[in-house]
Amino acid sequence: MKAARLINGELTIQELPTPEPGNEDALIRMTSAGVCHSDLHIVRGDWDGIPRSMPLGHEGIGVVEALGPGADRYISVGDRVILGLGGSGGGYWCGACEYCLRGDPRLCSQSRGIMGTFSQEFTVWAKSLVKFPDSISDEEAPLACGGLTAYGAVKKLLKNHILPGRPVAIIGAAGGLGHYAVQIASAFGYKVIGVDVGEDRLKFVQSLGAHQVVSADEAAEAARAMGGVDASIVFSPRIAGFQLGLEMLGRGGLWVGVGIPASSEGKIEISPWEFFSKEPRLVYSAVGNVQDMRELVDLAAAGLVKTHVGRTAALSEVGGVFDDLEAGRYVGRGVLTDMTK
Repeated sequence: MKAARLINGELTIQELPTPEPGNEDALIRMTSAGVCHSDLHIVRGDWDGIPRSMPLGHEGIGVVEALGPGADRYISVGDRVILGLGGSGGGYWCGACEYCLRGDPRLCSQSRGIMGTFSQEFTVWAKSLVKFPDSISDEEAPLACGGLTAYGAVKKLLKNHILPGRPVAIIGAAGGLGHYAVQIASAFGYKVIGVDVGEDRLKFVQSLGAHQVVSADEAAEAARAMGGVDASIVFSPRIAGFQLGLEMLGRGGLWVGVGIPASSEGKIEISPWEFFSKEPRLVYSAVGNVQDMRELVDLAAAGLVKTHVGRTAALSEVGGVFDDLEAGRYVGRGVLTDMTK
């Protein structure tokens, strides 16, 4: 089978043997895979401590081809499934620790991630799979990470008592994650203020249902004029976006960090005086759990959430997709739609 791998920092397409499913694993024939901005960070070596040789890809759609022992409790051969759960916690979780029991399996000390969906076939823990209806296209593969990450972030609003109808800023609203958040937050009934750069990107955000759109260089002043937003969700891969989210908050507002800037970007800064005067709540949101994924699939099936696909390619063309993503040549998500070439 063909698979994309990072070998000593170089992106390569290899011919590898088909993997065998282990205990409670399923073998998936991949029909599509999303190209996430975090995949680009990994390939470019932007994050400290990430290996320079590893499988690539962590979101996708496929069909179950074979099952390992015990996997038939969760899934059946022939089922169409979505897989990934954001990569960082979708490979395994114990199910019994305090974190698993409270719905945060990514924080489980035994959790394992998913990496390797840029391949024709892939084995994955069957318990993490979610059945995917035929009514939804293979191009919706980025729901597995981009969509789920946005969904988990928007759910943090309700968890922190930010009620529908209140103003919420989505920073990086035209991006691969942000464009999902605009749709999800709008569907939940929030007053969405979409923040991005460039007229075309702002028009795109408006088309998604944002109540208001504003350029990043004008967003802080616009927020001050309305007394600040109740919450800001930051999908930007830049520290400047994180700082902007803090600036837009009203008193007692909720700041939700989602993006992971390159290590070279430095650190978030907040003065003790600003902390005192605004008394914000600062939280981070990383992906979601398998139940969140089921809920998101239901929203997609109902037509309330849709992936904007800006680039499609074959598996062998993934390097070009990375180049285009890095250069900002497309809006929305890139998807590998032919895993055989």
